[in-house]
Amino acid sequence: MSTQNYENHGRLVPLFHYGLSVLLLAALVTSGWNFYRSLVHGSGRLAGLTLILLTLAGLLLFWFSRVFALKAQDRAIRAEENLRHFVLTGNLLDHRLHIGQVIGLRFAPDEEFVALSLRAAEEGLSSKDIKQAIKNWRADLHRV
Repeated sequence: MSTQNYENHGRLVPLFHYGLSVLLLAALVTSGWNFYRSLVHGSGRLAGLTLILLTLAGLLLFWFSRVFALKAQDRAIRAEENLRHFVLTGNLLDHRLHIGQVIGLRFAPDEEFVALSLRAAEEGLSSKDIKQAIKNWRADLHRV
C-alpha cells in the first residue's frame, strides 16, 4: 500500500458502497414497478406493498448501519485526540473544536498537532483545511 496522504486517505468498500447501494436501488425500482402493476391488474397489491416496505427497510438498514458505525468512530477519535492533546500539553482540546475538526487533526503528527489544533479553533478551519495544512501526514489505517 502506498503512503497515506490527503489525496488517498478516504476509504470506500466497493461491495458495500457501490454494490449494495445499486442492489437496493434496483430492488426499490423493481418493487415499485411490481406494486404499480398490481394496482393496474387489481391483484397482488399486498405482495407488492410488502416488497416496497422490505426494500425501504433494507435502505434504512444500509443507511443507519453506516451512520451508527461512523458516529461510534467519531466518538473514539474525539477521545483519542483529546487524550493525545492532554498528554502533549496538560490540557484538553479547545471546546470550540467541532468533531469534523478533531477528525481532521488526527492526521497531524505530534509536532504539528498542538499548533494546528489551536489554529483550527481560532480560525475555524474546516476539516479539509486542517488536512491540507498538515506537512507530515500521520496515517490512520484503522478507520473503515
